[in-house]
Amino acid sequence: MADLRAGLIGLGMMGRHHARVLRSLPGVQLVAVADPAGDPHGVANGLPVGSSVEDLIAAGVDYVTVAVPTTFHEQIAITLAEAGVHALVEKPLAPDTPSAQRVADAFASRGLVGAVGHIERYNPALQNLRERLAAGDLGDVYQVVTRRQGPFPARIADVGVVKDLATHDIDLTAWVTQSPFVSVAAQTSLQSGRQHEDMVAVVGKLADGTVTSHLVNWLSPFKERVTVVTGERGAFVADTLTADLTFYANGTVPTTWESIAKFRGVSEGDVVRFAIPKPEPLRTEHEAFRDAVLGKEVDIVTMQDGLATVRVAEAVLASAASGTTQLV
Repeated sequence: MADLRAGLIGLGMMGRHHARVLRSLPGVQLVAVADPAGDPHGVANGLPVGSSVEDLIAAGVDYVTVAVPTTFHEQIAITLAEAGVHALVEKPLAPDTPSAQRVADAFASRGLVGAVGHIERYNPALQNLRERLAAGDLGDVYQVVTRRQGPFPARIADVGVVKDLATHDIDLTAWVTQSPFVSVAAQTSLQSGRQHEDMVAVVGKLADGTVTSHLVNWLSPFKERVTVVTGERGAFVADTLTADLTFYANGTVPTTWESIAKFRGVSEGDVVRFAIPKPEPLRTEHEAFRDAVLGKEVDIVTMQDGLATVRVAEAVLASAASGTTQLV
């Protein structure tokens, strides 16, 4: 069987990583790249650098990875859909809900494979966590808490921290629990003099009753990527920077020390850090999308998933602007 012919539009910081993975992927050949701003990182590696998505389509590609700024996602994605080309679009799917809806509809109506690059889903710690939750290892899930903090990335200029970073947490929370958001209440802050928010705190509720909390900012001098899922039997802590997953079990040993025994909550039990394989998340994402294009049953972040995430992100911003809880 001939290799799939892949194209890449957007040759910036993220685009260069997509190119690296695409070139190493079995069953795929990177045949065309494009960026109207040129190729500052030398991604092309001998390929002609096109200036538009039409140049990729003319090269006869089977699918395209879209790694351009969010504001251009709708135009490029719909052009690809109209040409019958499958697409993996970097997150967020689009800058707003109507735009995301149009993109999702364009691919669905033509029977094309469309996916969104919410790469955290492919982090080994979260993939393992998802499997353990599905197996019932935690029992009932009570709460999901995420913290995604770090310094400001100068390359991000078209969206704020909600649509750039918090969309990771929105998507992964709904995915690991398999339950969508139904409401959010949020506060944002603008401290760096930009037009978009650089800090957000969100409290949410999922359809199954799970309570969520998300702290996201571009203002911390350290980098943190942590997801804590608390439930009936204890808590899982996933660190996606190191791809480590740790389980803190509720204690089962009776407490005879009277002053401690008066505490009516749970007590500390065993702590286990799991030894898990740690493949690169971006490679796992591309492998899944390749297989989806080939018609295999795989777990990708669908455009409907991406649309739902944009809708929640907009509810977060609306809540912060109005000071009210927003239904999703």
